[in-house]
Parts: sequence; C-alpha cells; structure tokens
Amino acid sequence: MSCEIRWLLKRTWEPAMLDVSGIDVWYGKNHVLRDVSFTVGEGEVVALVGSNAAGKTTTMRSLMGLKELRSGAIRLAGADLSEADTVRRVRSGLVLVPEGRQVFPKFSVADNLAMGAYHRSDRNDIGDELESVFELFPRLRERRAQKAGSMSGGEQQMLALARGLLAKPRFLLLDEPVLGLAPLIIVEIENIVRKLVARGIGVLLAEQNAAMALRLASRAYVLESGRISASGSSQELQQNETVRRMYLGA
Repeated sequence: MSCEIRWLLKRTWEPAMLDVSGIDVWYGKNHVLRDVSFTVGEGEVVALVGSNAAGKTTTMRSLMGLKELRSGAIRLAGADLSEADTVRRVRSGLVLVPEGRQVFPKFSVADNLAMGAYHRSDRNDIGDELESVFELFPRLRERRAQKAGSMSGGEQQMLALARGLLAKPRFLLLDEPVLGLAPLIIVEIENIVRKLVARGIGVLLAEQNAAMALRLASRAYVLESGRISASGSSQELQQNETVRRMYLGA
C-alpha cells in the first residue's frame, strides 16, 4: 500500500492540519499553479520539491494570502482560510519563513524577534517565549544587540526561523530555508526543524535541495511547471528513477 493511500485512509478519522485542495493561481495571463492539492498532518514534515520556477514560492505566497486563488481551497485544522487576509491566517497559526530570510538588516536581533509577535495581542509579554527561542537558538542570545544585516547567512536564517516562532505558529511554511548555506549549517537547521516537529508544529518545506528535503520529510510532493507530478513517502521518491535523475543527481 502506497504512502498516499495510507494517508488518505488515515484522514477518514484524523483530519489534516493543512489541507490544500485544487488551487489554481494566475499571474496575468500565465496559469502558474494548476489544480495543486496536498495535505500535511499535525507534527509532520512534508516536502514540496521542485526546480527553480516550478511554483514553490507561489504556492507558499498563496497559502499566506499574498497571492489570490482563482479556484480551490485552503484549510487549517478544518477552518477555511481561502478568502482570509494574511493577518487572519497568521493569527490562525499559519506562519511563513520566506525565501531569502528577509530579516530587517538595520534592526537588532532583539527587534527582529519582536517583529514576529507584531500581530499578537500579548506582544508586550513575550519574555518566556523569547527565553524558549534563545534556548533553541543560543547564538541569537549572544547576538541579541547585533544588527541583523551584519550576521552570516546561516545566522540570518536562524533569526528568520526564530522570528516565525514568536508568531506562535501551529504550522510553519519554510521556503528554501537552506538555500546558499554551508553543509554544517544545513544539518543544524535540519535538527532545529526536528525539534519543532517534536513540539507538534506541522511543517511544509519547499526546497530545491531534494536530498535534504527527502531526508527530513516523511512525505513529499514533486512540483513541476505548477503541477504536482509525483507524490509518496520520502523513501518511495528516493527510489523513483525520474526523481533520482532530475533532483538527486543519481
């Protein structure tokens, strides 16, 4: 029995945390996402693998309400967010850590972290959560007064992840989190994601680095030219001849 069939059977009694159903997105006259559907469970990492311009970032932006759907539905823990604005999606627990980190370079680490809590009603009372974030990212504690723009790429990625956690996510969208990072930093990011999943946070991981994504995720979907072309368990996709040739260099 394939991973997808097992997952569909499981869903008859346990709904997905994130359920994306048949979304279509256009940029002007260009149909960039075509009937894209996938699910991610609570405390599960699922990868969205594809080459540059396959539609991964557009998918992430659409999930956050930054790009309007032409059709389809997005549900988080059963709640329909298809027409919700970005603020409501964040307050519902859906949080994006964007491609390129997008930290505020002239702000300190502490100020960048505070921006993660901007939409929270209790944003002035996050001391305990800051402490929890610093335990997960001890390097940020050491650099809390440092300007984000003076940090290394790996440190900025950790800051972007930590900032996302201050938004109190139930579900994280990670868009190319290891792009351009050294192998040792990639391993560190992987370990951090595993710790977040152990806390029950679901993760959708969009990655060109298919080897890393399939190593970290339990299941994966392959996105090609705006369509899902393959899906299955990470182990199944690692053994798929087309996936191995196109994305794993084998």
